[in-house]
Amino acid sequence: MNTSIFINIAYIIASVCFILGIKMLSSPKTARKGNFISAVGMLIAVIVTLLNKDIISYEWIIVGVIIGTLIGVIAAQKVTMTGMPEMVALLNGFGGIASLLVGAAVYYVSGAAMTSWGTLLSIYLAVLIGGVTFTGSLIAYGKLAGKINGKPILYQGQHIVNAVLLILAILFLILYSSNLIPSLTAIIFIAAAILSLALGVLMTIPIGGADMPVVIALLNSYSGLAACASGFAIMNNVLIVSGALVGASGIILTKIMCKAMNRSLSNVLFGGFGAVTSDPHQSGKEQGDAKPISVEDTYLILEAARSVLIVPGYGMAVAQAQHVVKELAELLEANGAEVKYVVHPVAGRMPGHMNVLLAEAGVPYDQLVMPEDVNPTMETVDVCLVIGANDVVNPSARDDQSSSLYGMPIIEVDRAKTVIVFKRSMSAGFAGVQNPLFFKENTRMLFGDAKASLSALAGEFKS
Repeated sequence: MNTSIFINIAYIIASVCFILGIKMLSSPKTARKGNFISAVGMLIAVIVTLLNKDIISYEWIIVGVIIGTLIGVIAAQKVTMTGMPEMVALLNGFGGIASLLVGAAVYYVSGAAMTSWGTLLSIYLAVLIGGVTFTGSLIAYGKLAGKINGKPILYQGQHIVNAVLLILAILFLILYSSNLIPSLTAIIFIAAAILSLALGVLMTIPIGGADMPVVIALLNSYSGLAACASGFAIMNNVLIVSGALVGASGIILTKIMCKAMNRSLSNVLFGGFGAVTSDPHQSGKEQGDAKPISVEDTYLILEAARSVLIVPGYGMAVAQAQHVVKELAELLEANGAEVKYVVHPVAGRMPGHMNVLLAEAGVPYDQLVMPEDVNPTMETVDVCLVIGANDVVNPSARDDQSSSLYGMPIIEVDRAKTVIVFKRSMSAGFAGVQNPLFFKENTRMLFGDAKASLSALAGEFKS
């Protein structure tokens, strides 16, 4: 069989694996299998690509594989579940810079001999989108890791500056891809690369912490589009297909996140990324007296409950309490209560963050419900356990038009019969907005480390 035919058949098999893997990732039941199938597809693609007769030397490839494998293994072992969003942001960024470097390599290897308009366009897009993804992802990582202030960084004329840079990017695209001024092509290329890196920073710094799930989904899409463009630049079919799949699925996920945050996609793309700013009046004003509760009294309430709704949030990830949550849920079920978990699409710091945690703990998928499924019957719920969640249960998003969260769909736990909030302190959420839920008549605050409090509750049931 001709080598090129064999390679293309293998690429088709790899592409089918990618498609099946993404399909399976849409459900927690099949996500692990989908991840494995996608990995097998990538392994096939890598091995077949290395069989390409155009490869002159394997020495540096082997060195890169060894170094990359070591970094990947160490990072995977050391990363905590709370650090997973930062890891995803970095991986998006690495994907972007890889596409930028591929585009640059193709340009500098081919040089003036390359006259194809389509190839020049692909190289430019790989560099532009890759650069934006790289620096944008680094900013997202910094905000998620607390190395950069999570609040939006705004300045006068910000939209004008971004608009000018976008116009320059389009102008460079026309000049470069059309090769109108051959003597300036190299300068234009370098200027475009620098411009892409600057755009990534300037388009990400106005984003507030509460918008991070949207941003990560968008940057994920960018990394796929950059990979697709670099695939066209080097004429690699599997890179084109996989990049297009990641780009398309990322855009779909971004749209889902935008809906969950009550933001339009155009606002995220062109309107300063829809920054949610901190409201100093809301975050600082007193709204009443919180009512603390002890573990013993919480046990008495739960012991009598017939329906319990668990709302996980980033605080559960920080406390690494997902396994104790499941243990308590099983004890509640053994006591005769119906237990459900309601997960907000933007709970945590990245899309699906809470789903990953609950799946890791072995929570049955059929116990997970969406906010729109439980909100209509919230008055019938005996107890809501809010474990580290804040902004996604904030009634201000529904009731207060002056709130920066106003309009965001929430889990309306304040309408349940009793709400127990597991929290270390009375601090505001990631959006920097105080939560009136904490001061409601039916709300009790169980202060302390969530894992320790849940373990103590489980101990009460066992004894």
